[in-house]
Amino acid sequence: MARIVVADDDLDIRDLIEFKLTTLGHEIVAVSDGAAVLDACREQRPDLCVLDVTMPGMSGLDTVRLIRADLDLLDLPVLLLSARSLDKDVATGLGSGADDYLTKPFSPRELGTRVEALLAR
Repeated sequence: MARIVVADDDLDIRDLIEFKLTTLGHEIVAVSDGAAVLDACREQRPDLCVLDVTMPGMSGLDTVRLIRADLDLLDLPVLLLSARSLDKDVATGLGSGADDYLTKPFSPRELGTRVEALLAR
């Protein structure tokens, strides 16, 4: 079992992610914005972070950059979720420091596969 911080400002998507990852046996800390992600990561030191790119306030890209700048969180695996699917968007997401990038809409099965792969590293 892993502790995973999930951040998406869309409650339906956040609930879907939480449901899928919980059925895989993981403990989920669900939040709705980038600032809450940083707080949760610093307080709970998760095994993985799943972030929406477009959130109010601090974007997922900015959040990843701050995670990578924090020595205590530097090695935290991050999976970005986004409706932006162009090659340049994926490159920007990975260039921000994310370990993986999954486009919306996504299959819950693919989400689970990507999460398990990141946790296995």
